[in-house]
Amino acid sequence: MSSTTTQKKTGIGWTTNSRALLTLAFPLILTNFAYVALTTVDIVMLGRLGALEVAAAGLAIALFNQLRTTGTGLVTGVSNLIAEANVRGDHTRIRELSFAGFFWATVSGAVFCVALLSLGPLLIWLGQDPAVVGKAGDFLTILAPGMLPCLWFQNLRHVTTGLRKPGPLLAITLVSVGLTIGLNYVLIYGKLGLPAFGFVGVAIATVTVFLFSFLAFTAVILRDRTIRQYLSWSGSRRWSPDAVASVWRLGLPIAGTYASEAGFFSVLTLLIGTFGVGALAAQTVLNQIVYIVFMVSAGLSHAASVHVSEASGNADYVKARRLGLLSLAWGVVAMLIVAVPYLMIPESIVSLFISAEHTTDAGIVALTVSGLLIAAGMQIFDASQNIGNGILRGLGDTAGPFRISLMGYWLIGLPTSYALGVVADWGVQGVWMGQTIGLAATAAILLLAFLRRVDRLRKPATDHPALEAIIS
Repeated sequence: MSSTTTQKKTGIGWTTNSRALLTLAFPLILTNFAYVALTTVDIVMLGRLGALEVAAAGLAIALFNQLRTTGTGLVTGVSNLIAEANVRGDHTRIRELSFAGFFWATVSGAVFCVALLSLGPLLIWLGQDPAVVGKAGDFLTILAPGMLPCLWFQNLRHVTTGLRKPGPLLAITLVSVGLTIGLNYVLIYGKLGLPAFGFVGVAIATVTVFLFSFLAFTAVILRDRTIRQYLSWSGSRRWSPDAVASVWRLGLPIAGTYASEAGFFSVLTLLIGTFGVGALAAQTVLNQIVYIVFMVSAGLSHAASVHVSEASGNADYVKARRLGLLSLAWGVVAMLIVAVPYLMIPESIVSLFISAEHTTDAGIVALTVSGLLIAAGMQIFDASQNIGNGILRGLGDTAGPFRISLMGYWLIGLPTSYALGVVADWGVQGVWMGQTIGLAATAAILLLAFLRRVDRLRKPATDHPALEAIIS
């Protein structure tokens, strides 16, 4: 075969794989936007109430997202396990895995709800402003029970993704966004004959939309005959100790990785909180802006993970390698596009969330703008490490990303953030720079781990066993 023919076939492969990857990723990204829209609308509305409200809700939402992310990680492996079972045509296994996911979503959701309601004294001990902690506690009292429908929705999402039928997510996305906006307005300001709940109205609206999203998604997907057979309570046995154990074995390291990443950001938020209410308000707004864009890489990561799992199930590691690199490339391209408005119109972006005329300290706006300029580079590394986690998971490696996250976030990122922010006295900007360094290190190690693992699967022997032991 001529080199020209080989290049043409390779080009076709890259194009075909890109199309397949983006086709699955697009509805997942939209679903991610549905969830981020909840907190985005919350922050925008709270930004009109004042810096204290933004800081308190930001702290509460950060803690909620820390545990929500961990619970989501616990059931994330459901999509990979179902994808593998679907390739084999094992319908009984798919049914058992679906219910095993619901089991772990319920257990973790209940535990996390209790944990969120008990954090007040710990936060004060960690140096947070008592006024901020008090309002955050009021917010969490209402928000915490929303953990259960939130995680149930996530499990349903992973079931449908594993079956490569994520279509209904789009409708839920659009309706949820509109409902969030409407409920926030009605409950905060007291419209349609309802009392004005003010600050806590945001939490009531968020929990209501969580529940609605789960119920609506359930109703929609049960209309699909293929999916319905795996979720029906009637018929053959659903409970399987082996399926429950399989979801746990695959999900626990994923949950650990997600918790490590989310915990890294949460600890940095607590560190920034010691700089004052203004710094915490700026961190809340910046986190939300970054979180919105992060949903693009999260969708790419999940889609790539499923595709890599299918390629691995067929022992096609050349395709698995190509898919992994493709997803990373698309993630970087997306973040470069986002970086353009960050660099050109940062003030306009920040003003969508909070403005000087709605705060007592105009310096909060300037501080957030400076953080957005740092985020332009940070998000490239954040996307790369997120996709790196997904493609390694697709190869069946969930313990490796957990170890790598501990190294990149906690041994590199956190000490660097403290050194630049506190020791060097660069303040919030120093913490953000240290965070960027930690994400860059994590992304680099994950990419190296993916390449070595997929090449090892193609060629079992390795010339570097010591390095292999660290990254695989």
